[in-house]
Amino acid sequence: MRDAERRLEQHRWENPERVSRSRFERLLLAAKRLEADLGVERAGNEAFEEHRVHGRDAAGGTPSPYEPPEVPAGKVNVTGPDSGRLKRRIDYVQGYNAQAVVDEEQIVLAAEITNSIVDWSQLDPMVTAAIAELARAGSAGRLEVALPDTQYWNEQHMDEVIANKHVQVLIPPDGKTGKQQGLDRRPLHLDAIRTPRAAGGGSVSKTKHMIEPVFGHTRLNRGVTRFLRRGRTAVRTEWRLLMMTHNLTKLHRHQIVTGGA
Repeated sequence: MRDAERRLEQHRWENPERVSRSRFERLLLAAKRLEADLGVERAGNEAFEEHRVHGRDAAGGTPSPYEPPEVPAGKVNVTGPDSGRLKRRIDYVQGYNAQAVVDEEQIVLAAEITNSIVDWSQLDPMVTAAIAELARAGSAGRLEVALPDTQYWNEQHMDEVIANKHVQVLIPPDGKTGKQQGLDRRPLHLDAIRTPRAAGGGSVSKTKHMIEPVFGHTRLNRGVTRFLRRGRTAVRTEWRLLMMTHNLTKLHRHQIVTGGA
């Protein structure tokens, strides 16, 4: 079932639909989405029924039957159909989980969005995006070390990044338990650096000092607390534009300092 849902969501990301200004058209889009969700649920249930008849669950018993509803049971936000209901520290917000990859000088290398509340599925996509952006820019530098926060812990993604992308991954343990956890904490953001010396002592401790100021500056100093566009394509463009202006500001200030020296 989850595999079918992931494939549907991936299809929506690859084939985004325009969010109309007309409420009637947005209602039609919401109805279409609910029907698609129900179709995926039914298709997934058919595969589950086949497994239930011929297979066994992880505990060794026969899986319990499941009957999908006759009508869609989910909800779709009419204002932003692509957005998700994300958990914050004390409440929920309808929006997107903004992701960014920065180097040790706080220059943003890649910026993407997702409507998922968890970050554990974002490690490989964000590393891939950073590598692609560096190649597109014609940079001679190479991503060598990634320092994600704890909630990016995903063994499958880590194996992919290390084995096939040749990027060392250093993830700190959970501060409370000393174990790798990260499915129940607020959405934070990926930080990756590409310098050889990052693999030395104190690398993990640098993570917060590199990535958090970027988001803190964006929220508090620039006053960006919400997206102004609707639809995943428009919101992604807005987020990337924000990070581009962040980079331009950093480069401008660096030029002033070096010029004055």
